Amino acid sequence: MSETDEKKEQTAGAEKQFAIQKIYVRDISFETPNTPHIFQEKWEPETNMQLGNKAVVLADGVHEVTLSVTVTAKIGEKTAYLTEVQQSGIFNIAGYGQDELSAMVGSYCPNILFPFARETIADLVTRGGFPQLLLSPVNFDALYTEYAQQQKRQQEGGEGEVQH
Repeated sequence: MSETDEKKEQTAGAEKQFAIQKIYVRDISFETPNTPHIFQEKWEPETNMQLGNKAVVLADGVHEVTLSVTVTAKIGEKTAYLTEVQQSGIFNIAGYGQDELSAMVGSYCPNILFPFARETIADLVTRGGFPQLLLSPVNFDALYTEYAQQQKRQQEGGEGEVQH
């Protein structure tokens, strides 16, 4: 690496900024369609978790990232509960290239938001009268890498619709 390249890299690194302005619950839902009868069932639920991520530019260098987490617990065909949380954050993100910025809003920010969403869901489930639910950690880096690879394949070969 030449001295000029090294100086550019140091300058670019010095300009990179990341800060959390605010973390908040954007939307929340908890449904128990089969209560009180579901409490009479043996508690061996099948639990399903779905994740979604959305980012919006609010201003230059200011991004709102929303992580959607939906958890459904069923006993047989009966839904014990369905909870949905949209955990959002406003982040100052500046000085990153487009690929880095995409990774920040697609992986880094959801990694920050997930523990808050997990805590909210655990609280809702417990307040709903159900046993404690502890969601396992999620590897957002791996999910984002997979998404980015699908996007690249789609652009190269037109491989159909990609879900994120």
